[in-house]
Amino acid sequence: MKRTVCLGALAITGLSAGFASATTLEDVKARGELNCGVNSGLVGFATPDANGNWVGFDVAICKAVAAAVLGDGSKVKYVPLSSQNRFTALSSGEVDILSRNTTWTFSRDVDLKLDFAGVNYYDGQGFMVRKDLGVTSAKELDGSTVCIQTGTTTELNLADYFKANGMEYQPVSVDTNAEGEQQFLAGACDSYTTDASGLAATRAAFANPDDYVILPEIISKEPLGPAVRHGDNEWGDIVRWTLNALIAAEEYGVTSTNVEELASSSENPEVRRLLGQEGDLGAMFGLDADWAKRAIMAGGNYGEIFAATIGESTPIGLARGLNAQWTQGGLLYAPPFR
Repeated sequence: MKRTVCLGALAITGLSAGFASATTLEDVKARGELNCGVNSGLVGFATPDANGNWVGFDVAICKAVAAAVLGDGSKVKYVPLSSQNRFTALSSGEVDILSRNTTWTFSRDVDLKLDFAGVNYYDGQGFMVRKDLGVTSAKELDGSTVCIQTGTTTELNLADYFKANGMEYQPVSVDTNAEGEQQFLAGACDSYTTDASGLAATRAAFANPDDYVILPEIISKEPLGPAVRHGDNEWGDIVRWTLNALIAAEEYGVTSTNVEELASSSENPEVRRLLGQEGDLGAMFGLDADWAKRAIMAGGNYGEIFAATIGESTPIGLARGLNAQWTQGGLLYAPPFR
C-alpha cells in the first residue's frame, strides 16, 4: 500500500514537472513575444536609444533568446525593472526572463527560487568619487556618505567592507541607478558604490566624466547573469544554452557575418552541432535545428556583443579582463555542445 501511494505521488510529481517545464515556452510561442526584464536605464547594458529602441549588453541576451525561440530577435517586450521589483516581476510571471545586471547568490538561487542561466559578466563592487575629493583608496572613506541602491548585494557588501576595516559611513539610499547618479552629482554623497561595470557606465554618461574617479578596490565577487523561475527546466535550458551558444560561437570563430557560411562549410564537429548541421540538439528542448544560428545572427557572438556595447572602443571603455575566453586567460567557458 505504501509503495502504491509513493509511486502515485512520484507520477503526479513527474506530470506536474512536465507540465510546468513547458509552460513558459508555450506561453512565449503563443504570445509571439518574449517579455524580458531589463534595467530601467544603464548606459551600455540596457537603455532605450534616441528612437526608443532598447540597446545594450543585457538587451542582447533578450534578442538572442527571442531569435532562438521565435525566429526574430525583435519580438521582445522590454520591461524596465528596479532593483526592488525585479524579482517579483519574474516570480509573478510578468517577465519570462530577467536580463538585468543581477548577481547570482545562494539566497536568490535557493530562497527566492530563481534559476540563473549562467554568468554573462564577471564583476565586482567598487566606488566612484569626485576627483577633487582627493581620495585614492576606498579605505580613505571612513566617516563618508555613500549613495547605495537598496535591495541589492552592494548594500550588504558595503556594510561588510566598512565593518571589516573598522570604518563608519552614512548611507544615502536610492531606488535606481538614475537616482543614485542624480544624488551623487548633486553632492548628496561623497561616493557612489555599485558594480564596477555599472560605475563605468554611469561615469560615461556624465557631462564631464574626467572629473570623477573609480577607486581601485574591488570589494566583492559579482557574477552577473540572466535568471528564470525555478521549476521550468526546459525554459531554463533554452536560456542557459542560448547564452552558452554565444560564448561558444566566439571561441570557435563563429560570427554574425560568417555563421551562414560556416553552417554549410565547417568541418569542426562542435561547430556543426552548434549550428544544427549534425545531431538533434534543438529538438531536445522543443526548438528547431537553427535555434543557435539565429541567436548568433541576432546580435553576434559574445565578443561581438561585448565590443559593440561596453567594450574598450565604446564610451564605457571596459576591457575584457575576467570576461575574456578561457583560452585568453579569462573565465568564459561554454560546456560542450554534444
